[in-house]
Amino acid sequence: MDTTKRKEDFRTYYTAVVDALGYKFNPDQELVDFLLEQEVQIERKFGSPFCPCQAIVGEREEDMKICCPCIPFHKKHFDYMKQCWCGLFVHKDVTDPSTLRQIPACDVPTEE
Repeated sequence: MDTTKRKEDFRTYYTAVVDALGYKFNPDQELVDFLLEQEVQIERKFGSPFCPCQAIVGEREEDMKICCPCIPFHKKHFDYMKQCWCGLFVHKDVTDPSTLRQIPACDVPTEE
């Protein structure tokens, strides 16, 4: 399958999944296009579209936590950041994702 077709397949599938989770694609189309292309390449190499900026450790259970869209595995963390780790998806209420930053999971406040 060619890269353009596979990117569009991802875009269609991901839109429905992340919408239900309260997210949307980042409005930066250049970033989205780049990240989707990376996912196509990763899928070709590893068999799954893992997050392009997360380390694949070689243990299926752990690696599936970074298979896109990985929001369900990291929802509390990503909700706090208002974006997923690589920035492909942002909260629906985000209008300017350039103000968002990656925050380590250990820095996310815990509810007590």
